[in-house]
Amino acid sequence: MRIGILQCGKSPDQIRDELGDYPDMFHRLLAGRGFDFRTYDVEEMEFPGSVADQDGWLITGSRHGAYEDHAFIPPLEDFIRDAYATSVPMVGICFGHQIIAQALGGTVVKHPDGWAVGVQDYDFGGAPVTLNAWHQDQVVSLPEGAEVAGRNAFCENAALIYGDRAYTVQAHPEFDDAFIQGLIDHRAKGKVPQDLLDRAEARMGQATGASLIADRIEAFFLQPRALRRGDGTGASTRGAA
Repeated sequence: MRIGILQCGKSPDQIRDELGDYPDMFHRLLAGRGFDFRTYDVEEMEFPGSVADQDGWLITGSRHGAYEDHAFIPPLEDFIRDAYATSVPMVGICFGHQIIAQALGGTVVKHPDGWAVGVQDYDFGGAPVTLNAWHQDQVVSLPEGAEVAGRNAFCENAALIYGDRAYTVQAHPEFDDAFIQGLIDHRAKGKVPQDLLDRAEARMGQATGASLIADRIEAFFLQPRALRRGDGTGASTRGAA
């Protein structure tokens, strides 16, 4: 299956050579699952010609806010709406989660409760899942057709399922501890409270459910109706979701 990665931002310059950029992380997360990837740098206005150019789309994270004034955001929202209207499946992670919701009529804000940084614990339809996160923005109202598939006390809309058209997750299954440490070292200064950074570093080394979310992404792309229920617990092609 051909998956187009819509790259909406870049990893920090200081660690990109060692740890890779966002598309590299998704290649690793989804390796061995039958996907062929092509990246489009939409942040730099490189867009596909059509939503039909690939079999599915994966929208990455970004340090930009979905509600901010950047040239790439309006055409990206148009692309999302076109893909949704023609049932080309989309997966969104962090900013991707937010921009899909916003494009389809939801609301994204800089959350007044602040940041989620590093390992966080979620409830995915009754299944506890631990994932790395890095965000202050959140989806606070859902578009029509979206159902909550994952949540915690801090982020009520932590994963969303839109029938067989989109599956989105606020956290970062593609981020490992080394990358979180890189963000702490190179992007957190003056932005994230020190106590949150200390807590994130204290939880490093804890196992995460990244592979489970990879299973669910695989299931969504290959068997999209498997995740139609609002609890997001449809069967994975690997039997782990």
